[in-house]
Amino acid sequence: MSRDIPDKLYFKIGEVSKLASVAPHVLRFWEGEFTEIQPKRANSNQRLYRRDDVKVILLIKSLLHDQGYTISGAKKYLSEQGRIPDMVQSPSGKSYLGAIKKELLAVKDILKEKK
Repeated sequence: MSRDIPDKLYFKIGEVSKLASVAPHVLRFWEGEFTEIQPKRANSNQRLYRRDDVKVILLIKSLLHDQGYTISGAKKYLSEQGRIPDMVQSPSGKSYLGAIKKELLAVKDILKEKK
């Protein structure tokens, strides 16, 4: 996921395909499987992916191809982590985001108890 994403608002399917190193039909399949990918449609009915969509696609590719997740496992991972494409990961591959979420929930519980 360390690929540089060009500074653009929208990307065509061919551009995203090259960035992620997957075929366009794979992107269309993932779009149907993962609700996190929601490209807009141009007047010509062409898919236009936003920067966040590209980040999610790169994460999905990493989960499926590099980390060995199944599609259902990747769906579960994304639903547990929330739709946050800029997930910071430790060298071990675990997300710091999950730990931060747990700490914030603990703080929330402490504040509730003090009321």
